[in-house]
Amino acid sequence: MTDDIQIKLEGRSLHIVMDRPKRKNALTMAMYTAMADAISDAAENDEIRNIVLRGEADCFTSGNDLEDFMKNPPQGNDSPVATFMRNLYNFPKPVLAAVDGDAVGIGTTMLLHCDLVYVADSARLQMPFVKLGLVPEYASSYILPRICGHVKASELLLFGEPFDAQTAKECGLVNEVVSSDQLLSLVREKAEKLAKQPPAAVRGTKQLLRGPRRQEGADVMDEEMVLFGKGLQGKEFMEAVTAFFEKREPDFSSFN
Repeated sequence: MTDDIQIKLEGRSLHIVMDRPKRKNALTMAMYTAMADAISDAAENDEIRNIVLRGEADCFTSGNDLEDFMKNPPQGNDSPVATFMRNLYNFPKPVLAAVDGDAVGIGTTMLLHCDLVYVADSARLQMPFVKLGLVPEYASSYILPRICGHVKASELLLFGEPFDAQTAKECGLVNEVVSSDQLLSLVREKAEKLAKQPPAAVRGTKQLLRGPRRQEGADVMDEEMVLFGKGLQGKEFMEAVTAFFEKREPDFSSFN
């Protein structure tokens, strides 16, 4: 377990809180494990009706901690990252997200697997995988075009540039945009309201909403993980990471 993930039961909602403010809630393997375990436990606990994903200190998450990522690269379907992805993907109850500040990399792609997403007007989302010499992950290459269309998905993934909360709403990625000081109270209100709904009907509705493309998404996620793993071993990723730590622009001009 890690102190960087706080697990808080509020009524019948389980809040999973990324709490590593000095690193903008950058995710380590230990944090992935803690979140994966919390999600797995919540799936089996009849007292828990939904979960809320959020971050502390006006930040959702800045994505993977590159230092930890380099020391502990995800390998195989039993890695902490893969286990977290799978547990959230298969979670049978509603998942709400409260997004403030940065939501980078998996900070954005995990939102594709939430059922209700509420975002502060100061939020900044980004999927910079190509910029890092990698391919998209977490079935984002499959789900994103189906939400916002092929050309917009291509723009967001190929360029990997940050986009704001209003753009995210226009793309269909979020339900509502509010001010930062309203965000948590709104999400708590929605989670409490949802927890009062008939639980079997709620679970059944989520199953129906996600069911038709469930296996296709899982298959794409597996394919992405293979290509992502190859990318982690590649020269493009090493150049991107080296440039990041050297505080310079990467140079891919000599790559084929």
